[in-house]
Amino acid sequence: METKAYMYVVQCADGTLYTGYTTDVDRRIKTHNRGKGAKYTRNRLPVNLLYQEEFPSKREAMSAEALFKKRLTRQEKLDYIKEHRNS
Repeated sequence: METKAYMYVVQCADGTLYTGYTTDVDRRIKTHNRGKGAKYTRNRLPVNLLYQEEFPSKREAMSAEALFKKRLTRQEKLDYIKEHRNS
């Protein structure tokens, strides 16, 4: 049985968005903010969690991350987050 996984979106200190996946969102945000996360976020600290979405498997979270990153504009991402944050 696979562990639940999450797609997450953070806003970096420079206002840009970063999307990733993890099995532990809190730990991952702390890792980013220690400068040990993705290369993209290292010079854009601190990061703040904007959104997380749970998936039944790592594969599904990775697919969601890829689609979110590559297919949506910044405004579409922000609209998606606003629509889904409280659902």
